[in-house]
Amino acid sequence: MKTLKICHLYPDVLNLYGDRGNVTAIKKRLEWRGIGCEIVNANIGDKTDLRDCDIFFIGGGQDFEQEVLLKDIASGKGDAIKDAIESGKVFLAICAGYQILGKYYKTHTGEVCDFIGALDLYTVGQKKRMIGNYVYECELGGRKTEIVGFENHSGKTYLGEGVRPFGKILYGNGNNSEDKTEGARYKNVYATYAHGPVLPKNPYFTDELIRVALKNKYGDDAISELDDTFELAAHKYMVNRLIK
Repeated sequence: MKTLKICHLYPDVLNLYGDRGNVTAIKKRLEWRGIGCEIVNANIGDKTDLRDCDIFFIGGGQDFEQEVLLKDIASGKGDAIKDAIESGKVFLAICAGYQILGKYYKTHTGEVCDFIGALDLYTVGQKKRMIGNYVYECELGGRKTEIVGFENHSGKTYLGEGVRPFGKILYGNGNNSEDKTEGARYKNVYATYAHGPVLPKNPYFTDELIRVALKNKYGDDAISELDDTFELAAHKYMVNRLIK
């Protein structure tokens, strides 16, 4: 039986707005297709071997929680995460998890926190928060789709030349409320500010992560169709509410 291993990075401190539900969504959509799923948690201080993991998830957290992670990142886990990214492993990074993959975070008071540096981007904090339901358009698996989610962040993220935006804002703020970009894409990293959790309301997004991981591991990305009547109804409701 095919099996995918999911590594949930820092679930002890990065789990705002039900972000843990993204791991559950991946697990259930694998199980419904008869694909095995193993979940490992990599908490602060753990010496988890990341090399045999197929999908990595990093959720959201507050600024002080990001600072708590700095020592653990510097202890070697940051290098292991960069190695996994460069090898093409699938990553879903939400909000703080997204920011942590970048070069640094500068708080609104001027303090600078150096992060992993796996992605060519940085974040600058401000006093005003960008908060609310939002919608952005992106391309997944060669087709355009709309992603709905909930954003709540004070950091403004700016992308360098080494990464491209994940999507274009249709309603809301996204990366910085200035350039209409949302999230970041690099290799098989999918980074976004979308809480929610985002995957249950966007089943095609979940399936794209699964397809890429299966292709990486088995050379075959074929998956069976599921009945997404309820998921797509929730998705359509939010799209219509915000932009139609």
